[in-house]
Amino acid sequence: MIIAQRPFDIFTFPPLLKSCGHLSHVTLGRQLHGAVVVNGYSSDLANNNSLISMYGKCGELECAKKLFDEMSVRSYVSWSALMMGYEKFGMASEVLGLFEQMAGMGMAVDEVTLTTVLTTCSREGMVEKGKEVFENMEERFGVKPGLEHYTCMVDMLGKAGLVEEAEELVMGMELETDRALWNALLAACRVHGKVEVAERVERRFVGQA
Repeated sequence: MIIAQRPFDIFTFPPLLKSCGHLSHVTLGRQLHGAVVVNGYSSDLANNNSLISMYGKCGELECAKKLFDEMSVRSYVSWSALMMGYEKFGMASEVLGLFEQMAGMGMAVDEVTLTTVLTTCSREGMVEKGKEVFENMEERFGVKPGLEHYTCMVDMLGKAGLVEEAEELVMGMELETDRALWNALLAACRVHGKVEVAERVERRFVGQA
């Protein structure tokens, strides 16, 4: 049986680039970048966003930033993809700088972008900044905090030794909790010797299990 070859089209490369990013296969990613250019898709927004994401996940952040700077049109996905690359490699000032630029331009900010920012704040111990972002999510960006945002906050507060504050945040949640959130809180209790908090958390967790 003869199978007709399907020609490349504008939708061919984004899923392939996504796979390269997940696998950190930058050599193949570069080859696909060349194919994007050769096939005339170098000005396509979706292909450029996929390239930025791929380079960011592979640690080629200069390439990602160069592509970003050269884009004539960007979407919030473009900004978020670059931010996620910076966050993955601990470049906090770059993450927050892009975030403030987005917010200052009045661009849409989604829950994924805010998770990236809160993860950065947690990793770098930027407690006040993290609180500021979290407390203004709904009013400033129209995003209601989700479970992943609460987990970031619990992790951040726990690392900073603010275990009771993390417990209070969890107890006041209107969302159903999960194991990851409770584990983050219990880990903070162990690190900081908060036995009473751990006992309360375990009773609450066992009651929900």
